[in-house]
This record gives sequence, structure tokens and C-alpha cells, in this order.
Amino acid sequence: MSPLSLQRYAAEIIAQTDLLRAAVDGADPTAPVPTCPDWNLGRLLRHIGAAHRWADTIVSTRAAGPVPHDRLDAPAAYTDVAADDLGDWLTEGARALADTLCEAGPDAAVWTVAPGGTPVFWARRMTHETLVHRSDAALAAGAGFTVAEEVGLDALDEWMDFGTLPQVLELAQGERELLGPGRTLHLHATDVRAEEADRLIDLTRAPITWSRTPDRAAVTVRGPLTDLGTGPGSYLTDRVLALYRRPARGNAIEIIGDASLFDLWLDRTGAWLQE
Repeated sequence: MSPLSLQRYAAEIIAQTDLLRAAVDGADPTAPVPTCPDWNLGRLLRHIGAAHRWADTIVSTRAAGPVPHDRLDAPAAYTDVAADDLGDWLTEGARALADTLCEAGPDAAVWTVAPGGTPVFWARRMTHETLVHRSDAALAAGAGFTVAEEVGLDALDEWMDFGTLPQVLELAQGERELLGPGRTLHLHATDVRAEEADRLIDLTRAPITWSRTPDRAAVTVRGPLTDLGTGPGSYLTDRVLALYRRPARGNAIEIIGDASLFDLWLDRTGAWLQE
């Protein structure tokens, strides 16, 4: 599956933000967010709205270099605003970003934090930034969480793309630890169409690569992708969200082989989250 179209990402940013608003309707803004230590719900919502505006600035100005993001973690405005009152602000930012992305088109040249260099990078990144933080907000507010299969698979693929970038592994100083004879990881979604069910990560040599290959591997991680209601954990909830260093919410995941290799891979390929 190729990345989604720019227009689809733009629409998804709005849709994910609308779902986020619904999830936190009436919620206490001071409620802790278990998956974002030391954050409360109000701070999480401000972070999402600020991220949308940051990406909007990058694309709308056709930035050729890094744009400061010091407002992302604690925007000065809205510091004491209740979660419900942030709703219109969140929607405004999401819609403005979507409009900016579509107006720029898929081929405009803009600065990106990783290879890409076009608005498509930011459309994809902000889609999944919003998706993952929606799951955080839903957990904090005690709300359900679902995601379309197509979007969930693309979230997984975005992680795979980041996790094989040489600069990410250099940042983690961990490629040497990961590599070795016979070191392969196989992620298998048990409830999606066969051609989309498998991701194989080759750690036998540099550069690290991934493919959609249903091969045997040293470590296999199996579980459903799309069972994302309020019930037991799922592939996306427990593994794609685990990729983003979110604790597992259930026990629907089966790991066959050396789980420590999978955990090491998660740790080393997650270095970009700390930037």
C-alpha cells in the first residue's frame, strides 16, 4: 500500500480532530494522561493544536529550514482554558492546516524533518500525530478508540519508514546492537487482507530495510489490527501505539521468539520521538 493522497491526509486531519473533540467532550482538563507522563488532558490538547499550527506555518511559508517549535509542548495561550473551550481552536487549526496543504499541492518544496521535502510529508505526519494523541486523549477521558484499517496500516508504515532512516539509528547510536546474523522481525496482522498483513524487518545487515513479506523470522509478533473498541487490546493499540512508546492496553498480542530483540528494535527506532 502506498501512502495516502495529500487530499485524503488533509481530510483525515480534520476527521481525527473531530473524533478527538468528541472523545474529550465534558472531560476534566486536569485529568492525567497515562500515556504522556506529567501531562494533563488540557496540555495534550494544546500540544495537538500547536502542532497543527506549526506544520501550517512550515507549509504556508514554504520554509526552507527548521521552524522553531518551542510552543508545541506548552503554548502560552490557552494555559488555563478548559478542554471543551479548546474545541473550536482545535477545529480551526486542523481546518487551516488542511486548507494550506491542499493549496500548496503535493509537489511544493518545503523543509521536512526527514526525507520527503513536500507537503505530503507534513500531511502524513500530522495525520498520525493527531491519531496517536487521540488515543492518548481517549484513554485519559475514558472514551472508546477506533481507526479505519487503511489509516492504521499507514500509521504502521510511517513508523517503518522512520525506523529505517540512517539518521534515526545514528541518533540512537544503536544500529550496531541491532544488527546480526539471522536477526529478522515479522509483524503479522491477523485480521486484514492477506497482501497487507505482513511487515518484515531485516536486521541482518546495514542498511536496515523492511518489506511486506510473509516470511519466517527470528521474532514474530501477531495480533489483530482493527479491533480497537473499548475491549481487549489490539495490534494497533498494543503494537503500533507501543511503537510510539504507549503501554499495551490488552493481551491480544502473541510474540514468538526473542521478545527482547523486538523491544530493542522499538527502543532504537523510537529515538526520533525524543527530538
